[in-house]
Amino acid sequence: MVDLSGKVVVITGGARGLGAAAARTVVDGGGKVLITDVLEEEGTATAAGLGESARFLKHDVTSETEWQAALDHAVAEFGRIDGLVNNAGIATGQFLEHESIEHFRRVVEINLVGVFIGIKTAIPLLRAGGGGSIVNISSAAGLTGLALTAGYGASKWGVRGLSKIGAVELAEAKIRVNSVHPGMTLTPMTAPVGIQAGEGNYPGAPMGRVGVPEEIAAAVAFLLSDASGYMTGAELAVDGGWTAGLTVRHLTGGETAR
Repeated sequence: MVDLSGKVVVITGGARGLGAAAARTVVDGGGKVLITDVLEEEGTATAAGLGESARFLKHDVTSETEWQAALDHAVAEFGRIDGLVNNAGIATGQFLEHESIEHFRRVVEINLVGVFIGIKTAIPLLRAGGGGSIVNISSAAGLTGLALTAGYGASKWGVRGLSKIGAVELAEAKIRVNSVHPGMTLTPMTAPVGIQAGEGNYPGAPMGRVGVPEEIAAAVAFLLSDASGYMTGAELAVDGGWTAGLTVRHLTGGETAR
């Protein structure tokens, strides 16, 4: 278990899936968490299930006003902020030529502009507290070109780049900024794709399976903790080797004998 004793973390998109798993990991590690999301009923239930160390606030990440209110709420409830996890986002899947301009803009507004506003709003509070850690959830689609991602892939590449800019600009303030790049992970957001948990369920990854939220949350918790104190501007791919390259079975059409 990663030690997050006494740390206060804000996690967007924390009502369910990766965000909820990350919030649980923070609390289990001894920290306190403000969960934010547009899913009010689910977010309230998730926070309630974590006990007195968790709070929930409805929050639209595209709103500057709501971002300031969310971070102010965390300070009012817990006294300060030590970490921010920019996890809120939407997934889409269609060819670039079929993506409407309106939809592309909406995806980028939520997935990338929302992260930018969050970082910008958090900087003064983290600086005042002597530093902290910002973890931005990108994607395997932010490490390689994936067909059928259009606005989603573009936004996740943007999150990757924004994380590096934040890392180099904020290091002197002792604010670390890193990105996590999940591969296909079993969450409510990916459930419509029809993926299932278990070995052999995802031959596209060298490990042959999809991930589970707790595996992504473990990487997030590490980056929030002091154990990663010399890491900033890093990219952690938690994808079962998906972005590392093709497997033998892909190169041989299914044959894996050596």
